[in-house]
Amino acid sequence: QVQLVESGGGLVQPGGSLRLSCAASRSLFSIPEMAWHRQAPGKQRELVARITNGGDRSYPDSVKGRFTISRDIAKKMVYLRMDSLKPEDTAIYYCNAHWDVDYWGQGTQVTVSS
Repeated sequence: QVQLVESGGGLVQPGGSLRLSCAASRSLFSIPEMAWHRQAPGKQRELVARITNGGDRSYPDSVKGRFTISRDIAKKMVYLRMDSLKPEDTAIYYCNAHWDVDYWGQGTQVTVSS
């Protein structure tokens, strides 16, 4: 089992940047894949970034080149750096651990607005 706690959300202007953090309760090496998802009002939850325990990263086209997932294994932290933010990036962002089952954090709100 793993607990996840996100932080770092907030209000940012279009074109701005934010870094989200996710604290995991156990070693990242034991978790095959960590990811960030988001859910906007009235829309389905969608994947925005994933990283395997081998370090392979992938992104959907909607955020490729703007979002970067990274991790600090010693601190058991996963990050999502978001640059060139757009209003359509507004959503609740969730940290996810894909293991025996999917584990989720409580989410952190990101609002992109002028």
